[in-house]
Amino acid sequence: MAEDLFSARPPRAVDGIRAGIGGWTFAPWRNNFYPAGLVQRRELEYASRHVSAIEINGTYYGTQKPATYAKWRDETPEGFVFSAKAPKRIMGSRVLAKAGAQVEDFVGGIVELGDRLGPLVWQFDRGTKIDADDFAAFLDLLPKQAGGRALRHVLDVRDPDFVDARYLALARAHGMATVFTDSPEHPSFADVTAGFVYARLMRAQSGIATGYEAKALAQWAARARTWAAGGDPADLPRIEPAPAKPSAAREVFIYFISAAKERNPAAAMTLLRELGA
Repeated sequence: MAEDLFSARPPRAVDGIRAGIGGWTFAPWRNNFYPAGLVQRRELEYASRHVSAIEINGTYYGTQKPATYAKWRDETPEGFVFSAKAPKRIMGSRVLAKAGAQVEDFVGGIVELGDRLGPLVWQFDRGTKIDADDFAAFLDLLPKQAGGRALRHVLDVRDPDFVDARYLALARAHGMATVFTDSPEHPSFADVTAGFVYARLMRAQSGIATGYEAKALAQWAARARTWAAGGDPADLPRIEPAPAKPSAAREVFIYFISAAKERNPAAAMTLLRELGA
């Protein structure tokens, strides 16, 4: 057990590309990901040494104490990164432009993750009515730095009527990424609006041990390399035409989320092996 947790070399970003999962507490993973007998309090230690990033889901349902973030920081290896979903009560505010105090409270605590802190995800669920001017004012509230660290923000708007060229322009003006979601249930577009890419892959299948067929994971590795090199994968849906010239190199975050969740750790680990091959 100790060898699995501490002796194996943790996966790192490969050419700026990270692959990971959503959360680390999921009962079925105790049968097919975590070693038998691993106590629950050490699951983060184990998971963070087998994938290179984790998207924290618990923060969506409520902020945590700064001491909790510090504990998570100290349980993970150097080079590991957390993304985190902002509390849904913020995005559900009647007037987004007045949510500044809640934003400050969330950000002020989560900076305790220190150098483990990656992008912050602001998820607006389908059915949430968004006023364009109020949304723009809300983006002005999101700080560019905190605790002496630069912050990166990701917008996940799931109202298909709001996702258009104007939305992309607003995200670009603020230097914020928009989520590429590989799912038929949510808007799916690969337009890049920031200096990094954030992708959530939601098509894992229970009947496949690695969640995705080998060919599909090889395709995602190729797309990730294209993104990382500053290009745009030609086979993904877009709202606007792809730029004629590539941009600068980018960081890429790919998360296997939802769908056949029990297969997502295997999918992430297989993608990391593919990238490192």
